[in-house]
Amino acid sequence: MLDKNGIAKRIAQELRDRWYVNLGIGIPTLVANYIPEGISVEFQSENGLLGMGPFPYEGEEDADMINAGKQTVTTLPGASIFDSSTSFAMIRGQHVQLTVLGAMEVADNGDIANWKIPGKMVKGMGGAMDLVASAENIIVAMMHANKAGESKLLTKCTLPITGVQCVKKVVTNLAVMDITPEGFKLLERAPGVSVEEIKNATAGRMVVEGEIPEMNL
Repeated sequence: MLDKNGIAKRIAQELRDRWYVNLGIGIPTLVANYIPEGISVEFQSENGLLGMGPFPYEGEEDADMINAGKQTVTTLPGASIFDSSTSFAMIRGQHVQLTVLGAMEVADNGDIANWKIPGKMVKGMGGAMDLVASAENIIVAMMHANKAGESKLLTKCTLPITGVQCVKKVVTNLAVMDITPEGFKLLERAPGVSVEEIKNATAGRMVVEGEIPEMNL
């Protein structure tokens, strides 16, 4: 199965030349490290940064240059820094071609829960609500199961919902799946992982058609 960097590397294959892309907190931030050769993309962070680059090397961090998750980042030539109102106008105006989010749960109809666990302290909704309400192309990067070994791919989310029927694709440490009216459609499996293992790890409805190839990483 994949680690977090493997998930990010696979999602990077979904990038297309000249796209504006928003990366959420957690695994999604790693996607910036795996831009395919030959394409140019602009990463946007909702705290007001367009042209975000990879994470800095140790010792080269600038504490004032951070992403929405308060991690230090770099900027690429031509990057722009602006206020939150401009950033959210970009998001709400659907000027972002791809949004990559982490999630605690995803339902087989495309619902996502990614901002709160009842009883635990949270900093707030952040930009998640605007992103899921405005974005037309949302890919979720997540681990297939939680720390207790329970599936995070469900028929119905049990945690507070962030957005309904908005997720288009899910990439986990086990598989790549599209969201369809029939449920999670298995497209690819992680190296060394069988279809049966993915089925057993998925609580939601799942569609398997024909031979399922391994991810090409």
